[in-house]
Amino acid sequence: MQFDILLLDADGTLFDFHAAQRQALERAFSRYALPFSEETLLLYDALNEGLWRKLERGEITREELFDSRFRLLFEELGRSVDTVRFNADYLDALAGGVFLLPGALELCRRLHERCRLYLATNAVEHVQKRRLRASELAPYIDNIFTSEEMGYEKPDPRYFDGLFRRLGNPDRRRVLMLGDSLTSDMLGAVRAGIACCWYCPDAGKTPGGIPIDYRIERLEDFIPIVLESGMGKR
Repeated sequence: MQFDILLLDADGTLFDFHAAQRQALERAFSRYALPFSEETLLLYDALNEGLWRKLERGEITREELFDSRFRLLFEELGRSVDTVRFNADYLDALAGGVFLLPGALELCRRLHERCRLYLATNAVEHVQKRRLRASELAPYIDNIFTSEEMGYEKPDPRYFDGLFRRLGNPDRRRVLMLGDSLTSDMLGAVRAGIACCWYCPDAGKTPGGIPIDYRIERLEDFIPIVLESGMGKR
C-alpha cells in the first residue's frame, strides 16, 4: 500500500521546540525584568512536560495546564507574577520562534511532490499557525490540525477521527504518521489504526512496548520510506 497522506508532528519533529522555548522564556523573563538561568529553564521544562503528559492522559484540561504551569514555576522561584499575563506573553514570543530541525525542509519539499502533508499537533493553535506561516515549510503543508481545533489531544482516537472526517475519511492504510513522541504520536497512530514512524535521534532509546512500523534517527531517512511504500518494500 502506498502512503500518500502524511501526518507530521510539529514540535520536536519538524520544528526545534527547545530553541523556540528558550528564546520565548528569555524574552518573557526580560519583559518582566526577571532573572533567567539554565536552572530556571530546566525547572520549567520539567513542570511543563509533566503537565502535557497529564493532558495527553486526560487527567487535566488544557485550561488547567495553562493556568498552572507558570504559577507552579514562580511558586518554586519565590516570585510574585501575574501568571495569566505572563503565559500570554510567553505564547506570543513562542509563536515568533521559527527554528527548523535539520532535514525538515528537504523532507517536506521532496514529499510534497507525491503526498499530501498535514501537521498534526497538540500545541496551541494560534502559535502553531503563526509559526507555520512564517516558516519555509508553509508552501509544502496542505493543512494543520491542532488538538485545540479537534477538541481532543493526541493520542485520543477521537482526535484522529475528527481529522480524518475533515479529510473525507480516506483509507487509513494510505496514512503514515511521523513524530517524536511515543506517548502522543506513536500511541495515537496505533490507536487510530494507521502506520507510524518514530523520529528518535537517540539510538539507545527504546519504544517501551509501543508497536512502531518504522524508526529513524535522521529526518532525511523518512523520505525513502515514503517513496518506496508503493514498491512492495514495506
